[in-house]
This record gives sequence, C-alpha cells and structure tokens, in this order.
Amino acid sequence: MLDLTYDTPKVRTIAGAKQDWELVIGMEVHAQVSSKSKLFSAASTKFGAEPNSNVAFVDAAMPGMLPTINEFCVEQAVRTGLGLKAQINLWSAFDRKNYFYPDLPQGYQISQLYHPIVGEGEVLVEMGDGTARLVGVERIHLEQDAGKSIHDMDPNMSFVDLNRTGVALMEIVSRPDIRGPEEAAAYLAKLRQILRYLGTCNGDMQSGAMRADVNVSICAPGQYEKYKATGDFGHLGTRCEIKNMNSMRFIQQAIDVEAKRQIAIVEAGGEVTQETRLFDPDKQETRSMRSKEEAHDYRYFPDPDLLPLVIEQSWVDEIAATLPELPDAKKARFINDFGLSDYDASVLTADLDSSSYFEETAQGRDGKMTANWVINELFGRLKKDEKDISDSPVTPALLGGIIDLIASDAISGKIAKDVFEITYTTGRDPAEVVETEGLKQVTDTGAIEAAVNDIIAANPDQVAKARENPKLAGWFVGQVMKATGGKANPKAVNELVAKKLQE
Repeated sequence: MLDLTYDTPKVRTIAGAKQDWELVIGMEVHAQVSSKSKLFSAASTKFGAEPNSNVAFVDAAMPGMLPTINEFCVEQAVRTGLGLKAQINLWSAFDRKNYFYPDLPQGYQISQLYHPIVGEGEVLVEMGDGTARLVGVERIHLEQDAGKSIHDMDPNMSFVDLNRTGVALMEIVSRPDIRGPEEAAAYLAKLRQILRYLGTCNGDMQSGAMRADVNVSICAPGQYEKYKATGDFGHLGTRCEIKNMNSMRFIQQAIDVEAKRQIAIVEAGGEVTQETRLFDPDKQETRSMRSKEEAHDYRYFPDPDLLPLVIEQSWVDEIAATLPELPDAKKARFINDFGLSDYDASVLTADLDSSSYFEETAQGRDGKMTANWVINELFGRLKKDEKDISDSPVTPALLGGIIDLIASDAISGKIAKDVFEITYTTGRDPAEVVETEGLKQVTDTGAIEAAVNDIIAANPDQVAKARENPKLAGWFVGQVMKATGGKANPKAVNELVAKKLQE
C-alpha cells in the first residue's frame, strides 16, 4: 500500500490593528446515528414524518417509562470509533444532563459526560495543496437528541414536534488542532466522508443529521506552541462557541467574523467573555445567545435508570473485521494500482458510489483514461443534469465499452464524445451506436493519405509557411479531420502530414 504523506499547512493569521493573530479552533460535531429506531426506544427515526408521529411513551416522558439501550446504535458508535482509529472503551456509562426546554419532555438529556464509549482518535484533513492537518479527536459519546420547537406557524404560539426526541446522536469532539476556517470546513467534510463510508451517519446537513458547534479563540504567534508543549490552555485565548452550524460555507464565514470580533475586543483592552453565540449570515455577525455553561451548571449525575454499558473485546473485534476500506486507504490504492494523480484519486474517492463506479469501470482498462472519462465526461454531465452517480444512465459497462472502442482505435477521442452523448441519452450500447451511425474510425492509410494530399494540393501558400514553421502543421491536421468527419485516425493523420510537408 502506498503511504500518503503531507506537509503541515501554514497557520492562518489575521492582521489586527496592532499585530497579527492566530486562530485556534475546535469542533463538536453532532452526527445522527444511522439507525431505524431511537437510542432508548423502538420509535422510528424516519425523517419528514408527520409531526409527533414517531414518538414512543419513553420519548414523551410518560410516567413509569424506562429507557432501553439500542444495541445497534452502540455498534454504530463503536464502528465510528474504529474508523477514526480511536480507543474503544469497553466500560462506559450514561449521565443525566439537566436543563429545561419545551422540546425536552424529560427535563434532562441522557448523555455520556464522564465515561464516553469512544476515547482518543484522529482525522487526517487534506487541504488539496499537498498539505494536511492531523486533527485529534478527544472523544465520541452517545446521547439522545431533543425535539424541535417551531415558532413561525402562529404569531401567538409556539409548537413542539417530538419526532427527533430520543434520536441517537454521536457527539464527536475534536481537540483544538484546527488553525483556520478552510481547515474547519475540510475537517467536517472529511469526517462526513468517513462516516458515510462506514454507514454510521448519512451526513445530510440540510436535514440536521450532521451539525457542528465551532469553538473559536485567538492567540498571539508562539502561544499555541506553548500550549502544545505544556497542555496548559492558559496560553490560548478565551473561546466562544458558535452553535448549530450546518453549512461548510457559513462555518468559514462565522469563524472569520468571530475571530475579527475577538481581535477588536482584545486590542481595545477588553476581555473576551466565554459564551455561546449564533451566526447571522445575512448580517455577517455573531450574536450572543447565552453565557457558556460548564458541567456543574447542568448538574450531571449518573442516570439511575441505565446500568453501565459493558461490551466485550471480541464483539469489538467482530465489528472491526467488517469495516470497509476507508477513504485514505482507498485513495492510496487508486494512486498505486491505477496510476492516478492525487487530485483524481481524491475526486473519485469523495464518496463510496463514485469510487465503486470508477473501480468497476477501470477493471482491465487503463486507469488514467478511465478516470478522465468518469471525472470529466460523466461527472460533468451528471452535474449539468443535477443527478447523482447512482442515477447515471450510463452504467460502468457502457462507459467501459466506450473506453474499449478508443483503446482499439475503433473510434477517436472526439468521436467517443459523440458516442457518449448518444449512449447517455438513449442507453444504447456504444459498439452498436458506432456501427449503426457510421462513426467507426478510418484507419485505412490509403484513404487518409488521399485526404492529406488533397488538402496539401489545395493550399500551397499554407504549405510554404508550414515548411518554414513546423508548428503550423496542426492546421493541416485539423483540415484533414474536418474533411473526414473526424473519423480519421489522428495519429496516422499527424504522421502523414509531417511526412508530406517534408517532401
């Protein structure tokens, strides 16, 4: 297996009125577990159901109802931890996080503060320029989601939908290793990619299946290195949390806006207050939501209705044995086995469906040529039609057929694009299209030579110029291709033109 090695990206700095400042960012990502039922009940997790239709008695906090752990959700959390190369804790426990909100019927959230199911892991975040940041994951814990309060259906009342109440979440907490807005977005994108490969979260940010709380602080150059050396957070600035971000673009904007706000406060002689803030993308500002709570504010204590969660190492090993090939490993293999560039391999492994499509198409064929057709022609056309790879009307077998026709010199690359268009819109077999539409490439050198002779004889002035400047030979090649309807073998045309011009 080919190792992927990267340099560490430069730290993003922001210029203040008095000095430059560095960013320090950590993220708490809430990822909804891909499961048909909730964490502590058998109620459905189906998105888009009628309000309050996916609610069990325990979700609604009916008296006497007790939670029962969903084993599959635990398995999904373990699978996620293994995918992030994290420590799996065989002993974990659930706690009650007490706070009141209308869409939290119990008056507390069941979470894992003190003993999470997953410990330290890591995520390699590639920046696309040959650099990558290794971001540490501090922990992953399981918790139940709250419901949804709706405030815009009536001018005088709010409504509560409890469908999401009790849905299983994995809170993935990073270390403050992210050093810029672009890195933050890239980290979330890489994390989403891994979870999708694992099948533990669909990563759909629009439906709320994945959202992030972003912690932002600033520090003077050199202070972060002191923190890394000592582990003392006192070397870093006071952090503020930007809550419930569900857009890569808005995350970058919010970080930039919040950092500049903090710089202005510090350079004016003030102090940043630790708090939770919301980002307004229209006004390009963050606004205070509430002072940042600490653990003691929530009066955490072990949940008396749930025993500690004890799992066996053998079960963890069984889960590990079923892990799919993950993005970094697949990318390295594509580079090694198919001779792809780093960029092409990254595009093709961006999601599981794309990588599977490419690999099936590339079997027994030239990897670079296949990658070029998948990325440029197929992906380009699918994007134009707003289709996913799973909806492609051109199957791997059909696209492979086009590539085979090019490789055998049956058609030129130019004609192949016409064949692709016909196959894309009709589903017809490429070989049948070439045969019935008369698109087969002309390889008869006699016929090609005759066309070359005709063009040269009809353009004596151009011949004279081309003999003085050989670069002008391309004009003759173009004219011959035009005269033959693009069917002449380009290699043969180039060779014959060059020969004739030297006579």
